[in-house]
Amino acid sequence: MTNSYESPFCTRYASKEMQFIFSADKKFTTWRKLWVALARAEMKLGLNVTQEQVDELEANIDNIDYAAAAEREKLVRHDVMSHVYAYGLVCPKAAGIIHLGATSCYVGDNTDVIIMRDALKVVKRKLVKVIDQLAKFADKYKAMPCLAYTHLQPAQLTTVGKRATLWCNELLMDLEDLDFRLANLKLLGSKGTTGTQASFMELFHGDTDKVKELEKMIAEEMGFDAVVPVSGQTYSRKMDYQVCSVLAGIAQSAMKFSNDIRILQSFKEIEEPFEKNQIGSSAMAYKRNPMRDERITSLARYVICDVLNPAFTAGTQWFERTLDDSANKRISVAEAFLGVDAILNIMLNVTDPDNGLVVYDKIIRGRVMAELPFMATENIMMDAVEKGGNRQELHERIREYSMVAGARVKKEGLDNNLCELILNDPMFMITKEEMDKIMKPENFIGRCPQQVDEFIENCVKPVVEANGVSDDVAEINV
Repeated sequence: MTNSYESPFCTRYASKEMQFIFSADKKFTTWRKLWVALARAEMKLGLNVTQEQVDELEANIDNIDYAAAAEREKLVRHDVMSHVYAYGLVCPKAAGIIHLGATSCYVGDNTDVIIMRDALKVVKRKLVKVIDQLAKFADKYKAMPCLAYTHLQPAQLTTVGKRATLWCNELLMDLEDLDFRLANLKLLGSKGTTGTQASFMELFHGDTDKVKELEKMIAEEMGFDAVVPVSGQTYSRKMDYQVCSVLAGIAQSAMKFSNDIRILQSFKEIEEPFEKNQIGSSAMAYKRNPMRDERITSLARYVICDVLNPAFTAGTQWFERTLDDSANKRISVAEAFLGVDAILNIMLNVTDPDNGLVVYDKIIRGRVMAELPFMATENIMMDAVEKGGNRQELHERIREYSMVAGARVKKEGLDNNLCELILNDPMFMITKEEMDKIMKPENFIGRCPQQVDEFIENCVKPVVEANGVSDDVAEINV
């Protein structure tokens, strides 16, 4: 179809895997699995539910007549009851016990939690691989000096690999948050219309132990070890906010990475992959625009803003529940996941060890050497003081020469001649050989190589070993 709106998340960005998690098939088969779990637990706890009915329900989980459900919804204006009806059509023996004692949020909210859990697992798998790939990049370039910046002004030197650990470390922080949320995600359970479990107390004739056991059995069947301790009709919408906040955190880290790469590509130091037949500009054929990292930045901005939706939703729920959450959360939560999935797909592509970031070492070296004279002045000054010079006088002379050299570079477009000025001044008592020995970029990178080694060994390696690295390939046209 080309005559109606289609979400770019589906047509351009997110993977088929993540799209499936938020599909109708995933949603409504999960509803049916929850109805099976409810019926099975009620049977085992002594209600008038038979094994034959449970088996019939289980056999028809995937047998969904969407047309029948849609037609029924036009009549009754209720999505859950429409699907109860459609399920009953293919399960005539069990039709009378489907959804017994439950309210709509039993399937709706529990399914939302299950979907978020499954989607977080996909995000985690891809996030771990991006971390691993960035760590490999950091290790490869751990000793390559490059300019380090504060205020986007050259400050000192770092290394290409050390900078990559900064990107990687923020993603590790996001992974810690994700693991915490995943470990603490709880099913709503079977709480009833206002969270009091009154309907189940009625079904089990006031037997509290059976009502509690019912929830436990459902949770275990759905792969959870706990349900929320208390609720209204719904689980607290803060849960959506907390999960989306993790996704927004990943988006922030990704944006930091992509913005740095975009600047480095402008400097011609590092480029994202550029295909043989790729067109950078419709007008300027020579251009090599960083379109992949621009897309990361763009999608990240969307995800970061999107987290406001569950925040406002959580804050405006009245008493035990109100329905102004429904339309908003089904869009905002799904698109936060689809957005982060797309971001990670692009990052997997850009950071691929074989076909990813391209490093131009000669450009990097040239930019370093153009600024190094300024950065080396402290070492030169300290050596002169050791030979008997006056620190304050030397400092003033360096300041004067730095202004002269800076003006020469900026106003006249000539090379930085600071070292020449210093060499020709007897106050500094320095020879050309001594100057050349100082003017090696490797002298100014501190512990960068060791920091990279320690970071990979102590922080990245345990995560990769604990989780493994999959063979994810971005499924989109990046």
